[in-house]
Formats: sequence, structure tokens, C-alpha cells
Amino acid sequence: MSSENTYSDAPLLGDNLALDFINTEYVVEGKRHDCFIDDQSVASWLIRVGLLTDLKDQQIPRGLLTEARELRETARNVVNAAMNRVPVNLAVINRVLEVGRPIRKLEWDGDTQQFRVAVYQSAGCPSGLLWPIADALINLVTSDKFEYVRQCEAHDCILLFHDLSKSHRRRWCSMATCGNRMKVAAFRSRKKP
Repeated sequence: MSSENTYSDAPLLGDNLALDFINTEYVVEGKRHDCFIDDQSVASWLIRVGLLTDLKDQQIPRGLLTEARELRETARNVVNAAMNRVPVNLAVINRVLEVGRPIRKLEWDGDTQQFRVAVYQSAGCPSGLLWPIADALINLVTSDKFEYVRQCEAHDCILLFHDLSKSHRRRWCSMATCGNRMKVAAFRSRKKP
């Protein structure tokens, strides 16, 4: 990962939308990096993960950065609380879920000559854009597979991931980065006199 703070730095290693969102803040060589530096960087990340299609015809809602950072901090707290089985303040999550809820409408599809359910996400407010992340979070923490959410075992890494491997023995956010560093460090410490 580069030292620049851009949405493209955000690792998509969590195997879950909410965890990838939390991982937009990470540590490299002891320095904390935040991929969200302005409303545009948040919107760009949303495009990258497929939650927003394009910005050409849409206006980025004001306050997207503030709400994204607030949601990310709360989401991290919720995951940590769920891992430790302790309560936490859920006001931010519940506000995003309520305010940003997509609108479902029954519509007639003239092409197929049948009814269909159309879902309209509100892109006019930050909560509307962030609602899918809050929804992914509640699905994750209430899932019977939540027990497989882990924090990377590298001593200097704060990234979270959902261990969906068959054996559930994944230890690092990425074998290519943290896993390799930790194995090299362990090898060196065994070779020291």
C-alpha cells in the first residue's frame, strides 16, 4: 500500500462490505492512514465497491465525509463489542438504517409484462449512500458466522476480516503483506543466536 491517503489505498481484504468499510482506516509502519479525506474520496470508494455507479449525473451530498467517518468509527466499535460480547451505543447505525432506508415500489415492467419490485436508494443524503454498509454490518454481527470475524494477528495491523476459509485458520488480513512479514520475522528470530 502506498503512503498516499486515497480511496484506492483501501484494502478490500475483509470478505465483507462492512469490514472493508472499517478497513478504510489502517496502519502502515506505525502510521495511521485514512482513505477518506473528503466527500469525493468517500464517493470514489463507494463507486469502487459497486454501491454508487457514477458521479457525472449525481451531486455528492454534503457531509458525506463526516457521516462516513462517524459510521466507520461506530461500525468498528460494534464489531469490537460483538467480539467481546459487550453492549455499545448503536445510535449512529440505527440513524443511518432509518434515514437511508431504500424505497421499495411495486412497478409494472412493460418489457416483461409483469410486476417487479423496484428499489430506489436515496443518493441525496449521506445516509442513503451509506445505508448498504450499515445493513451489511447488522447482517454480519447477527450472523451465526460472526464468530469467524478476526483482527489480523500482525502486531502492527488493525485490519479486520471474515475468515471464510474451510478450516477457519486464517491469521492475517493478507498472506502477501502481513502474513509474509510475520513469517519472515519469525524465521529471523529463530535464526538469531
